[in-house]
Amino acid sequence: MAPYESDRTAGAEGLPDEADDVRAGRRKAARYVVPVAVVGVAAATIGLVPALADSGDPSLPKITAEQLIEKIAKSDVQQLSGTVKVSTDLGLPSLGGLESGMLSGVTKGSGGSSADPQSKLMELASGTHTVRVAADGPDKAKVSVLENAAEYSIIHNGNDVWAYDSKSNEVYHSTAPAAEKGQEKAPKDVPTTPKQLADEALKSVDDTTSVTVDGTAQVAGRDAYKLLIKPKQSGSTVGAITVAVDAKTGVPLKFTLVPTSGGAAVVDAGFTQVAFAKPAASTFDFTPPKGAKVTEGKDSKGSKDLKGSKDSKAPESAPSRGDLGKGLDGLKTVGKGWSTIAEFDTGGQGMPSGSSSQAGNVSGFLNTLGDHVKGKFGSGTVFSTRLVNALITDDGKVYAGAVTKDALVKAANAAH
Repeated sequence: MAPYESDRTAGAEGLPDEADDVRAGRRKAARYVVPVAVVGVAAATIGLVPALADSGDPSLPKITAEQLIEKIAKSDVQQLSGTVKVSTDLGLPSLGGLESGMLSGVTKGSGGSSADPQSKLMELASGTHTVRVAADGPDKAKVSVLENAAEYSIIHNGNDVWAYDSKSNEVYHSTAPAAEKGQEKAPKDVPTTPKQLADEALKSVDDTTSVTVDGTAQVAGRDAYKLLIKPKQSGSTVGAITVAVDAKTGVPLKFTLVPTSGGAAVVDAGFTQVAFAKPAASTFDFTPPKGAKVTEGKDSKGSKDLKGSKDSKAPESAPSRGDLGKGLDGLKTVGKGWSTIAEFDTGGQGMPSGSSSQAGNVSGFLNTLGDHVKGKFGSGTVFSTRLVNALITDDGKVYAGAVTKDALVKAANAAH
């Protein structure tokens, strides 16, 4: 392992110019998550995925962390196909289907179509899944989630985006603007590949982060370097992130995130099979099956809400992960680096804690899901996963991030 470790820590001056774009810009947005439905939905923006067994320790030329990050940034692979195993272990309480209901239902739109990617892909935020991926440049991509006797696919071909849920025989269709050079057009609401996950992690690399090369591995039959990303600060729930990077192409082959609490990975995504060859053109063909219910998205040609309609306005684009805080009252961040906490006011009354029997019953139930805490801010409840935690105070303030419960309480005390 020693020959591959970098003696330097990536920081403001630790990365080459070519990699600056990878770590600049939306660093804060990549480090915290604003809870939408008691942390469950928020977890999906962190990333996804199962531990895949590495085989062997290939002997590769020495490389520094800076050089490896540069290799990722310069990777220009446009064509690939393969199978990714994805699992997430957030440690959410088992609520007899409530968890999956929140994840799929809270974002369901477009008339409630089960094929809508914004709702369907949220299901990847829990459990273990097998995903097949294929790409041929920025205009053609396909992601298929394999289920028991069913399959859910998103196909991007030219200006058309099709999503098909074979279980319900429903189709969702929308259109996308032409891709600019170097940009992908596939849906990115939830990252599903090691590369997408690695890109999110690398946005957080700055002087609060230690980055080294932690030896080598073999993933999906390919030799890879292991990039190790660790927060320097205390208080973060992120213990370490490991990205296995293909030695030849620079493509991330596997992404693993382990929490400071130890145990199994919270997020682990990796290729079990991968090929860097041009997929067959038919891979990206799609025609709605006979009898399928087709829902047109607001940005598609068949929608009445299209710009140009006399009685309608141009549809607003969906917010990106970096815009999660927009529209929330007084959103601000406290702290720095991996210990950043999002703070905002819901404008509500927070968690019920009154003396009435009804309030007491509700409070008692919620306390079984979270921990009741007190401080200068009064009282509140901390809802926890193995990665994302959120404190909701009785006066409606919310403090959330990939930080420990103690860090949230400290931030709430400091704000009062």
